[in-house]
This record gives sequence, C-alpha cells and structure tokens, in this order.
Amino acid sequence: MATILEMAAEIVAAHASTTNMTGEELISELSDVYNALSNLDKGEAVTETLPEEQGPAVSRKKAFGKDKIFCMICGKGMKTLSRHLKTSHDMTASEYRKQFDIPRSQSLASKSYSETRRQMAIDRGLGEKLAMARAAQSKGRSKKKA
Repeated sequence: MATILEMAAEIVAAHASTTNMTGEELISELSDVYNALSNLDKGEAVTETLPEEQGPAVSRKKAFGKDKIFCMICGKGMKTLSRHLKTSHDMTASEYRKQFDIPRSQSLASKSYSETRRQMAIDRGLGEKLAMARAAQSKGRSKKKA
C-alpha cells in the first residue's frame, strides 16, 4: 500500500497537471493534502482551512483588462473567468459578482476575447442565420394556429 506522502504527491501532481501553479502553491497544496490524508488515516475529522475573508487579491480596475481578466480571489489572469471560478473556487459567476459587487453588465471575459468571438460570429453570419431561423419558426407557428 502506498504511503500517505506518496498518495498526497499523486493527488497534487494530478491537480498540477491541469492547473498552472507556482512552486510555493505546490508546496502549500502538498502540505494541505498530506495533513488531510493523515487526519483521515487517524480517523479524525478533516477540517477545511479556508482563508479568512479578506479584500480582493486585485483591484477591480486591474481585474478587467483588455487581454486578460484577473480573478479577484486568487489573482490569476485568464481570458474568461466562468470555468476557473467553478473548478478552482467552486463558485458560480453570480456568486462571484455578488461577493465583489460586480454589475451584471460587466463581462467576465477579457475584452479582446469578446471582440474576437464577436467578429467570428459576424464572419460566419450567425446573426443573419438566427434571424432567418426565428422568422421560419414564427411562420410555422402562425400556420398551425390557422
């Protein structure tokens, strides 16, 4: 049977293979996982140590940049926040908005990413195709009523 340290190392390695982590974060996570596994082995309850409620890791002004959007919880930068919030912080976008008082009109994606996706939709004619599909759908409904 594998030792507790080996199991902790495997768990952290699996997490690190899908998430960018600094050396400091790796060591911290390895310590946390090792302590949790040790407590489980001893039959003790595992208590999750959550960081105390503190201010945001980055200011709102810095968080919403042109090329990156930064998580106000951990400070990591990325193109979109939704997936990161769910996987790293087990939080929905609406919970995040509420916690940091972010208006619904503020996108949780970087401006350059949104502009790129918008241009791709225009190039593919998705708006026109949607309008045609809605028109065809409404014609179908009006024929059924008659």
